[in-house]
Amino acid sequence: MNSSTSHPSLTDGVAYIDGQFVPISEARIPILDWGFLHSDATYDVAHVWQGSFFRLDDHLERFLRGVKRLHMSLPHDRDGIKDILFECVRLTGLRDAYVEMICTRGIPAPGSRDPRQCVNRFYAFAVPFIWVASPEKQAHGLHLIISHVHRIPESSVDPTVKNYHWLDLVAGLYEAYSRGGETVILGDDEGNIVEGPGFNIFVVKNGRIATPAHGVLEGITRRTVIEMSQVLNIPLETRNVSAEEIQRADEVFITSTAGGVMPVTQVDDHLLGDGKPGPITLRLREHYWSLHQDPRYTTPVQ
Repeated sequence: MNSSTSHPSLTDGVAYIDGQFVPISEARIPILDWGFLHSDATYDVAHVWQGSFFRLDDHLERFLRGVKRLHMSLPHDRDGIKDILFECVRLTGLRDAYVEMICTRGIPAPGSRDPRQCVNRFYAFAVPFIWVASPEKQAHGLHLIISHVHRIPESSVDPTVKNYHWLDLVAGLYEAYSRGGETVILGDDEGNIVEGPGFNIFVVKNGRIATPAHGVLEGITRRTVIEMSQVLNIPLETRNVSAEEIQRADEVFITSTAGGVMPVTQVDDHLLGDGKPGPITLRLREHYWSLHQDPRYTTPVQ
């Protein structure tokens, strides 16, 4: 395995392509890779905060489960993937980073449409930390739009396998922008909300939290909130959540590896509570970031 010499330009990011570490600006994949042509791929994203990965083993477990469900195989074992991710971060010198691992179907034999004839490929990269909602936006809370676009049903694409099927989410985002919102949540065919572009959603009413149980990626930050609610003795249930319930909520927040626990203060034309981030949201957000100092959840980048 070859690696580049650390250089200030690498702070923009480093990618692992075809067995080599390269500056992110030089990272390329073959145009015939079905990951590009067919969106036939799975991936996962972990983050590094203050020099340590957060819940890296959980991200690796979900990634490897997705690879298996898509009938793919990797050229590296779990420890080999870890080594690559650590090297990507180490080469950038970043203390706070967004780190992605990808497995694509790869390139088939010439003229073949048989996915079994593809050689699966592994890629990875690390770039500076990415926020779904910046700390400045979080200070006043996000304006969320409930889209008329429906999420791809779980009977068609398994949402628990992280994927690049985002055209429904992109359509929803454009609807949100046209309606003055900052981000969007999509629903299913039965009137329940499910997830947004890169995040899960939670609603709070009368001190109780609810989050959609079906049709969603089971996010690592979502899991962390479920675990934190038990520690903090805040009632939480996973179940169907209607669009109307979100509009009538006392608090709403979204969760993502790219930002943690992030408050929503307006849904469509409805202000939530007093129009400021709510107390339960803020309590969970504070506890979430405190876990980044807990050695049970963190893995330092040496």
